Amino acid sequence: QVQLVESGGGLVQPGGSLTLSCRVSGGALDYYAIGWFRQAPGREREAVSCIANIGGRDTYANSVKDRFTISRDRAENIVYLQMNILKPEDTAVYYCASRRLGCSGSRDAYADWGQGTQVTVSS
Repeated sequence: QVQLVESGGGLVQPGGSLTLSCRVSGGALDYYAIGWFRQAPGREREAVSCIANIGGRDTYANSVKDRFTISRDRAENIVYLQMNILKPEDTAVYYCASRRLGCSGSRDAYADWGQGTQVTVSS
């Protein structure tokens, strides 16, 4: 079982930036794709981005493309989500999750989840 711990959330003004971290233990990033999801109050949990275990190929939701960047440090077993030009609609709890067989846009495809970190975009 993989353990995931998110950090880096907080309050930021519209147009600002934040970098989220997902520290992974119990499994190397060479074997697990890591996805970022978010859930706003009253809404379904939605996929934001994912980085594949093989080759590090990244994917993004249309709503965050060209603003968010996912990356990984394989030596430290950490996955980052750099979020730029933040908008109020980016406000949500952000979760990272692991999947053994590569990226998927479906939250049900991910086996292990972190506890989440709150991101609030407001002036």
